[in-house]
Amino acid sequence: MKALIVDDEARVRKAVRLLVDWETHDIDDILEAGSGNEAIEIMREAKPALVIMDMMMESGSGIELMTWVNEFAGSAKFIVVSGHNDFDFVRQTVLHGGIDYILKPIEAEAINAAVGKAVAAWRSEEEDRRQRQKQSIRLNEFKPIYGEKLLSALIDDPLNAEASIRRLQAEGVIPGNTPTSQLILVQTDPGNNPLLKRFGGDSELMYYAIVNICNEFVQPSGKGIAFRYWGGPPEIAILLWDTRESVIELTGRMNQGMFHTLQFRMHFGISSRGRLPAELPSQRSEAAEALLHRNLLRHEDYCHYPGSPLHSAERKEKTASPIGSGPRPLFAHVQEDWRMAVISGSAEVMSAAAQNWIDELSRSGVVTPEMLNTWKSDVFLFRSRLVREVLGQEAEEMVARLEQDDRLHPAPYANGYSFSLFAWRDWSFALMQRLSQTLTAQTGKERHSMNEIVKYIEQNYPSDLSLQEVAGKFYVSREYVSRRFKQEYGINFSDYIVNIRIEKAKLLLENPHYKLSQIAEMVGFHDVKYFSKVFKKQTGSTPKDYRNQLNA
Repeated sequence: MKALIVDDEARVRKAVRLLVDWETHDIDDILEAGSGNEAIEIMREAKPALVIMDMMMESGSGIELMTWVNEFAGSAKFIVVSGHNDFDFVRQTVLHGGIDYILKPIEAEAINAAVGKAVAAWRSEEEDRRQRQKQSIRLNEFKPIYGEKLLSALIDDPLNAEASIRRLQAEGVIPGNTPTSQLILVQTDPGNNPLLKRFGGDSELMYYAIVNICNEFVQPSGKGIAFRYWGGPPEIAILLWDTRESVIELTGRMNQGMFHTLQFRMHFGISSRGRLPAELPSQRSEAAEALLHRNLLRHEDYCHYPGSPLHSAERKEKTASPIGSGPRPLFAHVQEDWRMAVISGSAEVMSAAAQNWIDELSRSGVVTPEMLNTWKSDVFLFRSRLVREVLGQEAEEMVARLEQDDRLHPAPYANGYSFSLFAWRDWSFALMQRLSQTLTAQTGKERHSMNEIVKYIEQNYPSDLSLQEVAGKFYVSREYVSRRFKQEYGINFSDYIVNIRIEKAKLLLENPHYKLSQIAEMVGFHDVKYFSKVFKKQTGSTPKDYRNQLNA
């Protein structure tokens, strides 16, 4: 078994090492971290069963670490060792499932008792998880898809809903005297890799296990039925016809069972009551809306209601967070910061821009999956615009390449089981870095191409150079050459060639032995009168006057 000691003071970490009787607790691998952020990195790799942590640290506080552990490493048990006898710290420890809160200076008896308690709890839950997973696998041998499809038809096939409910009542799935019902959607996250790993990557088995856990709490008492909804994206629905028990209490007990078995808590979108089966489609929309508009910053809220008015009984039991009164944050507020950060190429500036985005996003105290999806769309739109601004007509291929790269670096799932501002900050920082590196590499290639093109023009200016010829020589488009000359020199391609020819003509005019007709031919003008006209336009003097001024 592994344990991790987290404290920004080396002497405290050493004291914990000496005071705990690791051998008695069967802990043979003790790791250390000097900050919350360092601890998170270690936990991702080592996955310790026990974390002994400080509350006040300079880089990554104890509360941040507890939040991360609760969301992403729920099976780990943690003990807080702190020099602060602060009630709020103790409350946060209890809220996040901490085993104990021990004050410094540390006493050997207290910390060994806490470690023993934590190890016993971890082993008990680990054994229970093994047994429940075996049971879920055995249950998966028979999947009642037929019944699930009939239940799904109540929602998405209104024309045949009455026939479906009669069949379900005849088979005893739904009681015959059920005029009204309430629908609950259980939040599913197809991208939750840690949970999928528990089921060998089999998402169908994962959904089936969740349905079975829910049914343990509703079927034996005849309250309702949980089933896989087949009418759209992967969803698990719970149809309740007996709601004498508070929905908050019922889903709370379900979540306790989920956490005990899977080490994950689920979010529930809860509809108002309605006629069965007529109002089921609108009830499903209500429940889905509730999940889409839930406040992700309220980690302790798992029951979510739609914004529409609720029945009085439901109002009493509703505990969802209040909507913030501040203005809705917009990506436009940070867009210029992102633009300057990407163009700067500085990792420090991009990191600050990513953090500023997270601060702006959470400033009002409300972050919803809908907001995250909107912001994500705005981020991709900003990226496309910036690429087109920098690369012009050459941008389409680069935009397509970046969009393909997004599959390898997806954004965190906006409507998943858990939410982390840190994950969204890291994703936005990585996206900016990749965009900056892509633009830098591409503009570096372009600068190299332009140097080669200019060198070629300087060597071949006396010939009849055309835009098409130069573009073909370097395997680029005419538009690319034209655009780059405008960007680099502020003039078009033909004016650039004229400037070179006139400058070369000035040098040749210093030699009195060359006639004007010879000089015109040497710099690429086949008509001496046209040469004189262009020369005067560029310099304000005719070639003859310019030579006289040199000899004066």
